[in-house]
Amino acid sequence: MKQTSNRTDRKQGGFTLIELMIVVAIIGILAAIAIPAYTTYTQKARFTEAVLAASALKTDVVTYIQTNGLTVLTAADSGAGSIPAVVAATATVNGSSVTDGVITITWATDGTALSTLTYIFSPDSATSPISWAATGTGCDANYC
Repeated sequence: MKQTSNRTDRKQGGFTLIELMIVVAIIGILAAIAIPAYTTYTQKARFTEAVLAASALKTDVVTYIQTNGLTVLTAADSGAGSIPAVVAATATVNGSSVTDGVITITWATDGTALSTLTYIFSPDSATSPISWAATGTGCDANYC
């Protein structure tokens, strides 16, 4: 008597080498696009901390000008009236100063693309409403 096998021939499943190489290439292309975009995004988000520090000082300068009836900005300096001498130190903001109403925020030397950038708020005058111009080494297409 002849033995028969109940086994059926099955085709081996899986991916071919070319299919795997295509997937790896697609992932590489996506990573090449996503990583620089993510880096720019995180730097913009971190730079916001300097902008917020400058905004708080801007409010302090305006309050000092209005409460003291200043007509010239030369008296609006760090440590005068309600203007703090420095912004509370953070991991990213190295220092701040207010001289003649001009607010300067300096980024900490932290090894990032933002190291030592400055953000400067300049008032137009000491009379209301005060308009502010943002300048500095940190102001380019990505920031400010």
